[in-house]
Parts: sequence; C-alpha cells; structure tokens
Amino acid sequence: MIITSALMIWKGLIVITKSESPIVVVLSGSMEPGFARGDILFLNQPRGAVHTGDIVVYNTDHRDIPIVHRIIKVHHHSLDNTTDADILTKGDNNYGDDVSLYPRGMSWLNKTHVMGRVVGFLPYVGRATIIMNDYPIVKYALIAILGVVVMTSKE
Repeated sequence: MIITSALMIWKGLIVITKSESPIVVVLSGSMEPGFARGDILFLNQPRGAVHTGDIVVYNTDHRDIPIVHRIIKVHHHSLDNTTDADILTKGDNNYGDDVSLYPRGMSWLNKTHVMGRVVGFLPYVGRATIIMNDYPIVKYALIAILGVVVMTSKE
C-alpha cells in the first residue's frame, strides 16, 4: 500500500510539473555555495523560453546521472524565443563551461535535454541518498532491515 501511494504521488508530480523527474538530489559540489551536496531540488518544466541565469537539470544521451547547472548563454533561433534555443551551462563552482560534459561534437544543449528548471529546494534533506550512493552497504542493510520488518509484521 505504501509503495503504491508513493508511486501515485510521484506520477502525480510528473503530471503537475511536466518534468520526467520533478525532484532530484544534488550529488556534487559544482553548484556551491548556492546548492550543496544533499540538497533536494524541485523542478518544473519551463513552458516558455529559458533564460541566462536559470538553474536547470539536464541530461544528455550518454550520461546516467542528470546534471544541475546554471544557464550562462542562450542563443534563440526564432523571434518568439520559446521553441528553438541553444543553451550553454556551467556549474557555479566550476572554472569553465560544460562543453566538456556534453557528448563529443556537441557544443550546445537544446530544450529537449532540459529535464526541468529549479523552482525550490530543501537543504541537506537528500543526504541519505548521498550516503547510500557512497556506501552501498548502508543501502543493502536498510533494505534487509525493511524486509525483516515486513516479514515479521502482524498486519
């Protein structure tokens, strides 16, 4: 029942925010001091144009984990500024732009790579995710404990 409820809430957030991943956890220090490792970010898919200064989460075809960085340059292809745009990003704590993170031969992102624009955050709430990624034994121990609790519960 709990898993079903969590899945329904997650799918509801996807529909409301129009983002394939409405909540993400910051996994690196590339956006410090604005966002630290373990901060939870809330995303919303931008309806209109993206702008320089927007913080977005993007993913390209060759990466397993999405990246949270700031847009530093936007080149619009149309007069309405909402559809076609080339986007260049950079982490606030990084020296250079993200071209080295893009797939080989790609110098710009487009809106299809953007999973969402950051609209809010909760500091340090996602630290449990960081701990489970850095120390997989913690994740397996937690799963084992939950399994024992489920198997031994009387309900």
